[in-house]
Amino acid sequence: MSQQVYSVPKVNKEIGKQVSDYINTLTKPVGSLGRLEEIAIELAEMKNEAFPSIDPPGVLVFAADHGITEEGVSSYPQAVTEQMVRNFLSGGAGINVFSRQIGAFLNIIDIGVAQVIEHPSLINQKIRYGTANFYREDAMTREEAENAIAVGYEQGLDMLNKGCQCLILGEMGIGNTSSSSAILAVLSNSDVASLVGNGTGISQETLLHKVDVIKQSLQVRNPNPEDPIDIISKVGGLEIAGMAGAMLAAASYRVPILLDGFICTIAGLLAKEISPNSADYMIVTHQSVEPGHQLAISLLGKKPILDLGLRLGEGTGAAIAYPIIQSATLMLKEMATFDSAGISNKS
Repeated sequence: MSQQVYSVPKVNKEIGKQVSDYINTLTKPVGSLGRLEEIAIELAEMKNEAFPSIDPPGVLVFAADHGITEEGVSSYPQAVTEQMVRNFLSGGAGINVFSRQIGAFLNIIDIGVAQVIEHPSLINQKIRYGTANFYREDAMTREEAENAIAVGYEQGLDMLNKGCQCLILGEMGIGNTSSSSAILAVLSNSDVASLVGNGTGISQETLLHKVDVIKQSLQVRNPNPEDPIDIISKVGGLEIAGMAGAMLAAASYRVPILLDGFICTIAGLLAKEISPNSADYMIVTHQSVEPGHQLAISLLGKKPILDLGLRLGEGTGAAIAYPIIQSATLMLKEMATFDSAGISNKS
């Protein structure tokens, strides 16, 4: 796949230095707003602006099914993916609530649900009716993997064209922690058992079975760790590829990406593999309880903002963290300096 398609600019470290100096003139002890100061500097570097804005946010939720559910790796049946998509469309899911709270645009994209869903608000970009069972065959073709990334990229651009100043990615797909764990095992060369968690709340017995299924699948599929498209086609998910594509769109246009939990962070790692600079536009919003999430975050070279024991997905963690990140931008824009407020600074 040609890298030219996704040309992501470097962040502007020079403006970061200027903003850092400016923050030190605000009416507060130096460094006293901690991580908020770091976030403000990062946003300035991403957006190439001294006073960056992340308002309004845009939320994209990609939904797709996974053939691997045939192996009994999840506590919920595959039908739940479709049922949850209908819940998103009627406004009743967690991501609906938090998107309303932060005034976000919200789009729901069917990129591979195993059922037909007709709804005027649903964006139908179905690549295929769910992935194949990667325990028995490749999850999808190489072309389907590339198409899923391209769909995500277009959906990302569509959100940016609405005027969104930051992008929140979410997903829905029963079985996607299995796919994400498999991808992470390939990218990190780690033992599967150390990465796999209870997902939606499986038993210890099912957990051991899940580890075994993923291990055996990776031996047979043998994805190339140097080739992100090969990894996606062999053990990936359509919604994971879609999220990665949307991230590449945001990064290409210097728009901050707010990463949600485990599955979203895995999509972030894939985007980084496709275009390394894209990682500089990502903010990890929270630490999920999924065991592999910590490793995935460290591979991105990031640290999470919150740790609330979240494991819902859908983009909910990123939406919950959004007001904190917005606080960083408002600190820059609205706080007085010692000079402007006529306050004596430390001599």
